[in-house]
Amino acid sequence: MSIFKTFGMIFTTILCVAILVACGQSTTPTASTSAPTSTDTPAPVTDSTITYQAANGEVKVPNHPQRAVVLADSYYGYLYALGIKPIATIDYVFQSTFLKESTEGVTNLGDKPDVEKILALDPDLIVVWDNDANIEKYQQIAPTVAIKYGQYTYQEQLQEIGKMTGTEDKAKDLAATWESKIKEAKPKVQAAVGDKTISILQPYAKGIYAMGDTYGRGGEIIYGALGLKATPMMQKEGIDSGAGFASISLENLPDFAGDYIFTSPWGGDDDKDGNTVYNSSLWKDLPAVKSNHVYRIDPVAYYFNDPISMNAQFDYIVKSLTQSQ
Repeated sequence: MSIFKTFGMIFTTILCVAILVACGQSTTPTASTSAPTSTDTPAPVTDSTITYQAANGEVKVPNHPQRAVVLADSYYGYLYALGIKPIATIDYVFQSTFLKESTEGVTNLGDKPDVEKILALDPDLIVVWDNDANIEKYQQIAPTVAIKYGQYTYQEQLQEIGKMTGTEDKAKDLAATWESKIKEAKPKVQAAVGDKTISILQPYAKGIYAMGDTYGRGGEIIYGALGLKATPMMQKEGIDSGAGFASISLENLPDFAGDYIFTSPWGGDDDKDGNTVYNSSLWKDLPAVKSNHVYRIDPVAYYFNDPISMNAQFDYIVKSLTQSQ
């Protein structure tokens, strides 16, 4: 259970600082295969707090928090879209072209957030990954909500964060607007694409990541919202398997490359530009490449699957597929 730092008590302040001196590093998310908990039951609310069932147990969260620090970067855009502007987050958010405008005045905590710096920000909510090594330290500072990556679909996650922050009505409005957007565009896209297949490919130094329907990169939009087809091999290995992606060698590329390809370099290793793949004869011989049906995406901006990022991704994907004929 998270506790609030008691203000005005010198002893408590000194104790907190002593506990937090040896701060560690935040960890990155790992996918979960846990079944989602129902999002239908509203969280108990008092005048000032909401009791929310997080991955780290029940947490009393301020109703409409004002000083949220978001260390689980995927969820920054969710809070912002719900009218709650975080006061600090990690560097990856600032690198996204879709989120950049929302970060004015927000503190950049870098790649490895410092616990003492977070303490000095005096937050009223901290949002972290469930495998963050510093959860217990953060709980000494402010109510800390841990989120298990992949526990909820992006639609469910929006409603969960609405429930957590007292913005359920706003979350429902956003969901309704999103569904209307899909309803309008989906028939046009499906008519343009027909039975052709779509791939999301991210080259890295030793191979290629073929992304599925649960790891961002536009996958939730392409395979979910728009109902478009993956190649049979991708459907089997990266979607039906529940893995959410497939790591393949260059030799296997033709089995995973669709008639239309959305692509960017992975960017997480020495091959920052993806040229090991993009300059290969196998890549250049792909039907999508020869037909000019390859669309570049931003590796950072497409990492996120929050409402702000997905709205921008959706517009680009729909425009690409409907104007490519």
